[in-house]
Amino acid sequence: MKTFVANENDIQRDWFVVDATDKSTGRLAVAIADILRGRNKPTYTPHVDTGDFVVVVNAEKIKLTGNKEKGKIYQDFSGYPSGLKQLPASAIRAIHPERIITQAVEGMLPKNRLSRKTIKRLKVHVGPDHPHAAQKVKTLEFKG
Repeated sequence: MKTFVANENDIQRDWFVVDATDKSTGRLAVAIADILRGRNKPTYTPHVDTGDFVVVVNAEKIKLTGNKEKGKIYQDFSGYPSGLKQLPASAIRAIHPERIITQAVEGMLPKNRLSRKTIKRLKVHVGPDHPHAAQKVKTLEFKG
């Protein structure tokens, strides 16, 4: 028997649309990270980028469980002295609601060059409309 190893020429990328309305942040991020890495395909190879594109709509309606709306702190450090910004999740939801999903998915990916390439295939949009309708997108449903 021979072991199959995917290469860049064999990859066919699909587009998936996920509605984030009333979905738990962590469970949604795990499902999105698996699709971005290609773990839902039989041709999955850990060191080759075999994943698909994911478009997330209604990012502002994501559900944060427990006391995370006020208690979860998002940090951004500029690299300069006193350059640390700390905002609660409620402020991030008001300013940039797509960052909640993007940072959750980034945390689920491995920290390497491949993941920095992979995260670029995640498109997060506020509201139900997105500009990727020409890509023959498939709607993805999952429990969570």
